[in-house]
This record gives sequence, C-alpha cells and structure tokens, in this order.
Amino acid sequence: MASPINTIRKQQLTEKQIMEQNLDNLKLLLSENQDTINQLFSILNELNNIGALEAASKLLEAKEEVAEIALNQLNREPTTNMINNIMSTASVLSAIDPETTKKLVDSLTNGLDEAKNAVNNDEKIGIFTLLKLLDDPDVNRGLKFGFHFLKGFGKSLK
Repeated sequence: MASPINTIRKQQLTEKQIMEQNLDNLKLLLSENQDTINQLFSILNELNNIGALEAASKLLEAKEEVAEIALNQLNREPTTNMINNIMSTASVLSAIDPETTKKLVDSLTNGLDEAKNAVNNDEKIGIFTLLKLLDDPDVNRGLKFGFHFLKGFGKSLK
C-alpha cells in the first residue's frame, strides 16, 4: 500500500521558465489581437508623421515646468473667477426644479417667436391697443410673472 501524502510542494519556477511563460502568453495575445495591434501601429505611425509623438515626448520631459505653468495659469484671478462662477451657476441650477426650468425655456421660446412675428408687422401700438393687451390673459400672466420676478429679485438685492 502507498504512503499517504503529508505535504504539498509548490513547484517553483525558475526565472528563465517565468520569462518563457511570459513570452508564450505575449505571443498568444499578439496572435489573437493582430488587427487591433496593426491599427495601433498605424495610429502611432500617423502620430509620429505629424510630430505629435515628439511633442508628447518633449512635454513629458518638461513635465515639471509644464505643471508649474499650468498651476500659475490656474491661480490667476480671471481663472479663479471663472471657476467660482461655474460652481455658483451649477449650485443655482441644481436648486431649480427641472420642470420649472423647462417651462421657463419653453415660454421664452414661444415669447421670442411671438416677438419675431410682431417685428415683421408694421402695426403701431397706441394707448388703446395697450389697454386691450392688458385685458389679454396671456399678456396679463406674463406681466404678473415679470412683476413678481422683479419683486423677488429686488428683495434678494438688499
């Protein structure tokens, strides 16, 4: 009868065996992805022809100087103002209900269409026409919205 196995020995690969195994894996990978590799070399060749690879290489060599220039540009007042304005605008937009925004944009579009049509019309607006327009529910709704907007806007300016 055979003796029982008491220990399991893990086979240790030599450095040469590991390199051969890595080469075999690389050959398999190259053969499986030949089209992709051909495209990659084609792209690299085009980048080299237009000088982009050399530019990227020089950029990487000068990475510390480039980083310093970029940081100096970011620390300029106009840049920090722009970043602060973008953040403030994003904050305001995130606070507004999307349905309200959609309704306002749609109303603005319709208002611009009406205004464009009115510009093409040579009809003058007199006092009586103005009074009639105040009775128009759409005009009245727009004026009411505008006045309340101005009231809220003015309160926030205090």
